[in-house]
Amino acid sequence: MNNTSLVDRGSAMKQYGVAFLFCCAFLLGGSGITSAQTNASTLPSNAKVSRFGSGWDCLPGYDRDAQNCVRIEVPPHAYLNSFRNRWECSRGYKKAGKQCIAVKVPVNAYAEESVFGTGWQCNRGYRQVAQDCALILVPENAYPVDAMYGRGWECNRGFHLLGEACVPIKVPANGFLGRYGDDWQCERGFIKGGDTCAAVALPKNAYLDTSGHDWQCERGFRRDQTVCIPLTVPDNAYIGSSGNDWSCADGFRRKDERCVPE
Repeated sequence: MNNTSLVDRGSAMKQYGVAFLFCCAFLLGGSGITSAQTNASTLPSNAKVSRFGSGWDCLPGYDRDAQNCVRIEVPPHAYLNSFRNRWECSRGYKKAGKQCIAVKVPVNAYAEESVFGTGWQCNRGYRQVAQDCALILVPENAYPVDAMYGRGWECNRGFHLLGEACVPIKVPANGFLGRYGDDWQCERGFIKGGDTCAAVALPKNAYLDTSGHDWQCERGFRRDQTVCIPLTVPDNAYIGSSGNDWSCADGFRRKDERCVPE
């Protein structure tokens, strides 16, 4: 076979491939057009083709009922939500079947905008009892808080709860009120012992740790109950990063209190 025949055959195959791809593209495009036309022709009134590629969705303000889209009937004192696919009652009203009825706000309460619950909340200093708001009795040395949960009051700073009363916190010498004011802590260098702050007993070669309520041995010493004893570092070993123990050098491993070759 000469070179001319090979070139002719290659050219023919190339043309055939282009024609095949063109045909496939046409068929696929035609299929999409047909599908779109079919979807458009089967859409009910007040609907649109789903943006997810199949089926259809009702237009805003309409709701699906079997194979139709029906207008959402918004009752008095209601409005369509932001998606316009259902209605909600206005503030001061709540759902009751297919209508919105006025919320009966008791004395010492206010209406709230919520689709759940009673539609009202008690004022600060009151709590809900049945369908009314009752005054919260705040004891001495306390203040009212949100009464939706809990007892409705908290003790003042410097007092703590004891039963239904607020009693003073007795801060011992070398102590101070904690962050929340309902307990006490010892100053740095002291530790709690019952109702007092006792000084931390520092042994020789020790210092206060970060907490300030305990101690740690200096580098080169280790803790042994209430004292710091010097580290005995064997041959081929070094004091570790903690400063209170030793490690074997490379090529050695720890065995009892010495370093042996690996």
